Amino acid sequence: MLPLLSPAHLDRDFDYLVPTELDEIAQPGVRVRVRFAGRLVDGYLLARLSHSDHTGKMVKLERVVSAERVLTPEILNLATAVAARYAGTRSDVLRLAIPPRHARTENGGTKKSAEPEEPQQDSTDVGSAGSASRPTQAATPSRGQPGASGTLGVPPDSDLTDDSAVEPAVAASSPGLPSPDPAQVTSTGQDGANSVAAADGLGDADPEGADAPVGERVVVAAESANVAAVLADSGGTGLPDGVELRPWERYIHGAAFVSALGHGKGVRAGWQAVPGEDWPRRLAELAAVVVGRGRSAILMVPDQRDLDRVLAECVRLVGDSAVGLAAGLGPAARYRRWLAALRGTARVIVGTRSAVFVPTVDLGLIAIWDDGDDTYAEPRAPYPHAREVAMLRAHETGAAFVAAGFARTAEIQAVVDSGWAHDLVADRAVVRKFSPRISAPGDSDIAMERDPVARAVRIPAVGYAAARSALEEGAAVLVQVPRRGYIPALACAKCRTPARCRHCNGPLSLPDGRAGHRGETAHSPACRWCGITEAAFRCPACASRALRAVVIGALRTAEELGRAFPGVPIRGSSGGAVLDTVEPGPQVIVATVGAEPVLPGGYGVALLLDGWALLSRADLRAAEDTLRRWMSAATLVRNHGQVIVMAEPSLPTVQALLRWDPVGHARAEVAGRAEVGFPPAVRMAAIDGTSDSIAELLSAAKLPDNVDLLGPVPLPPGARKPFDSGDTPAEVERMLLRVHRTSGAALARALTAAQAVRSTHRSDAPLRVQIDPVDIG
Repeated sequence: MLPLLSPAHLDRDFDYLVPTELDEIAQPGVRVRVRFAGRLVDGYLLARLSHSDHTGKMVKLERVVSAERVLTPEILNLATAVAARYAGTRSDVLRLAIPPRHARTENGGTKKSAEPEEPQQDSTDVGSAGSASRPTQAATPSRGQPGASGTLGVPPDSDLTDDSAVEPAVAASSPGLPSPDPAQVTSTGQDGANSVAAADGLGDADPEGADAPVGERVVVAAESANVAAVLADSGGTGLPDGVELRPWERYIHGAAFVSALGHGKGVRAGWQAVPGEDWPRRLAELAAVVVGRGRSAILMVPDQRDLDRVLAECVRLVGDSAVGLAAGLGPAARYRRWLAALRGTARVIVGTRSAVFVPTVDLGLIAIWDDGDDTYAEPRAPYPHAREVAMLRAHETGAAFVAAGFARTAEIQAVVDSGWAHDLVADRAVVRKFSPRISAPGDSDIAMERDPVARAVRIPAVGYAAARSALEEGAAVLVQVPRRGYIPALACAKCRTPARCRHCNGPLSLPDGRAGHRGETAHSPACRWCGITEAAFRCPACASRALRAVVIGALRTAEELGRAFPGVPIRGSSGGAVLDTVEPGPQVIVATVGAEPVLPGGYGVALLLDGWALLSRADLRAAEDTLRRWMSAATLVRNHGQVIVMAEPSLPTVQALLRWDPVGHARAEVAGRAEVGFPPAVRMAAIDGTSDSIAELLSAAKLPDNVDLLGPVPLPPGARKPFDSGDTPAEVERMLLRVHRTSGAALARALTAAQAVRSTHRSDAPLRVQIDPVDIG
């Protein structure tokens, strides 16, 4: 069994004796309580074996909390791979995977069993995770390496069992676990746990079928035929009534993709939706195709607003077999829906990032919408990203995978470049048909002659004119402003080009001055990534030596527009007052990025303000995130409307928006990051803590020979600290470790082993290890 213990060195299986009275209900995958080092802890029973390799005294299983087998073999294998990928423990992953048990809900509304549950320990306060059997090991914490019985159910012929496996304990298939079908599971070693590697070659790419939008080549007789007709001619999939698949013909190979999905193929694609696409309906149609074949689907969205939209479409198509999972649900409702997925009564699961771990019956599709949203990054150890977990789960189970959105991240472009997934995009003529007219002030000589100061003012004359014209027509105007709280950075005072380090291309910033010496001493800017001071900055674009702080002033936008359009309703959508939808009519909606409400029929005009502030953020993903936010707002505008972005027209990100070319921008991002050595081109680990705790971890780690150490540098402002409240030391540092992708597995193993050594030494200095963090600095 696996006890849910926090220390890293206790992340292994232990053998316990099963009493005769518990023999019937003590089945692989159930929640149990065991005596460990003199206290009762929660855990999972992994497997039933007839003998144990442990020669000492065996401790009896204390009790079975529930007969529900909540830990499935699939989720167990997934948790193992995720823990290995992110240098964490299985216990931490399982705490993320499953909500705590709700006894009344599990028993169908009846009262809890007569046997009372003892209070849980602090290390086991979250509960369980999926349902799987696993071999056991001795109940002695000091026991060394587990024997052959302590395995994890990984297929013996899988690459996960080679020298890149997590540890020797996971090298063989467990006799107590049903192994996945090797024909449906392919892996690329421990580094295969990260399915984003462009260089790792996830899956076998077919050079001759490179244009196909799936992992294996799909041949269809007529690409332009109606998708439903293609499915019917090939045997059909029992689609529910009301499913309209004709819109998929807008996309190149769209018919082939849906046809392959309907035939149970493990198709993998990066889908770029055309502007104005009814994407909740499209995702629901994909789920309906899978359900029509008797399989399950998981659809992930960033927030509750998107969840409600997608779930409504799924319920309309597949009825009660669609459920929603989100953090806002109460314990009973959340656990009830999770059980419905486990037991197979729910076939479509729509949820936020935690839905990636939901156990399902015969998973056929896992899709993620807008994977660049930062809400997909888990803030709890081992800090996995839902996109990476989704790709890993699809890779191991053979399920279809779709990364959808209006924009594209560098990580998805990397797997497309590797051949693991393929493009699902529309032809340029189709994109132009559905796109609104997008322009930037001063993007032509004629525009500059009409308004010479267009690039210098916050809202140029062309913006006011377009908004006024739309309001006169009775249409609404959307004004997008940057969100408050972006980390101040430095930029050239003359041309506003972000100030970058000459050594590592990291963002420059000034000391924060919290020590109370702001006006007493002048400081030179320093790099947030490598810590090197830049005493003689010179702008690479205009050669100016002057610097300015990037300051965002979004509060005055509503006042400016109110004076410009008297009598027109001005409504805001931001923070705690986010509008989901608005009614049609002449009005101005001022929304922060990500809080733009949906308007039936679309907006007449959208003004995207302060583009320089978004692009100048001290973040590796600033350009990618800016384009994603701009495109999300532009898709809310009707196709004959107008979008005006207030940014320098010559910038590559602005050009990508004007051409509506998210794929080209993503390719440029991948190439740029590969040149300077940042993810997804490399594997990077961030170690946060005090200087002593970082040094202790590094001294215990046997790092790969080709590792690069960057730092230490102060923790990026606004980043979560790896300490409890009231326990924060005076200074928290960050050390970055960078290796080639082929050494990513070795780096994760080294950090896992080093954390285990620290836990055996009972080091009390808090430390955080993150692999490929979203916020590098």
